[in-house]
Amino acid sequence: MRIWRCGLVGVLFLAFVIKIEAWKFNKTQHGQTERISGSAGDVLEDDPVGKLKVFVYELPSKYNERIVQKDPRCLTHMFAAEIYMHRFLLSDPVRTLNPEEADWFYTPVYTTCHLTRNAHPIPFRSPRMMRSALRLISSKWPYWNRTEGADHFFIVPHDFGACFHYKEQRAIGRGILHLLQRATLVQTFGQHNHVCLKDGSIIIPPYAPPQKMQAHLIPPNIPCSIFVYFRGLFYDVINDPEGTYYARRARASVWENFKDNPLFDISTEHPTTYYEDMQRAIFCLCPLGWAPWSPRLVEAVVFGCIPVIIADDIVLPFADAIPWEEIGVFVAEKDVPKLDTILTSIPAEVILRKQRLLANPSMKQAMLFPQPAQSRDAFHQILNGLARKLPHDRSIFLKPAEKILNWTAGPELDLLPWQPN
Repeated sequence: MRIWRCGLVGVLFLAFVIKIEAWKFNKTQHGQTERISGSAGDVLEDDPVGKLKVFVYELPSKYNERIVQKDPRCLTHMFAAEIYMHRFLLSDPVRTLNPEEADWFYTPVYTTCHLTRNAHPIPFRSPRMMRSALRLISSKWPYWNRTEGADHFFIVPHDFGACFHYKEQRAIGRGILHLLQRATLVQTFGQHNHVCLKDGSIIIPPYAPPQKMQAHLIPPNIPCSIFVYFRGLFYDVINDPEGTYYARRARASVWENFKDNPLFDISTEHPTTYYEDMQRAIFCLCPLGWAPWSPRLVEAVVFGCIPVIIADDIVLPFADAIPWEEIGVFVAEKDVPKLDTILTSIPAEVILRKQRLLANPSMKQAMLFPQPAQSRDAFHQILNGLARKLPHDRSIFLKPAEKILNWTAGPELDLLPWQPN
């Protein structure tokens, strides 16, 4: 396949691939990786233990584990960080059983675990579920009421975070759930100057199954045979039949411009060799879908494939820890028709350095939620993010009888009582 593909694209690309393979051979022989350094480019190695204490509210299981028991598909979808973060906190040394000494309070509500038959999360019940949990903790414990959530954090890994909708215009119209306006949100969604991104949010990667990816690792000396790789939807014909909104037409443009280009291995089919193919590729496209992010970002970093990020104004996960500008390629949505020119014009030495940086094991670890947890993984990056927000300013505490949040704000349907299925 490698000879066939190189033969199609000509001598220049063959020379380019030879340079890449020469470096891969050298890396295999000498185990070279490149250290990521610098205040904004160093994968965080802080140990959050001793720097913060987290109190985990004990909620009835109808808000969390019972939902998973009814539909265990939640454990493997890209929103599963809310489940694994809860389980992690229950056994981690940062947990305190004494709420009086807590720096942060965590409410374990699995808002993405109501799934359709096709395993797509249904966000429409999530606001009612969250409001129900907040009423419970505010009536049973005094800690929410004294700050109205300013020392609380919530995992909200929906497409558009606490806006609780998968279509952008509908999410914008809803806005962030009013009762979470003072809380810290830990969310996968991040886009600059967007209604659904709250100031001070901690942006995390989507969940991708670590054990499954580990099982598909290939030997490092396997040669690259793919220049650009992508598997996924180009059009969402069910939710956007006219093709107006999905991916702001960036994915459609990829297909329309490069479906017949021999440099691009792109398809809607999802082969059993998907993970292996990513490891054989030099560039992996990471275009926006309904939201700016997708698990491909995690997969590309873990498998050492240079992520080509096509999502204007995206806020990337753990941007203070991972040097995205150095490891990735950013392409504006309007420039998708020029993707081939952009990627083939990148000097070989630049590509080699990006690959060396991607080989750093600490950076890969920061993108994963392994079970059991490991040092410097995504769980610890979240804790580091929370620790950096301490100490809380005394101004977060309300005066006696003071109220800021309006419990009756929001769409009328959100105010209806929540009951589990």
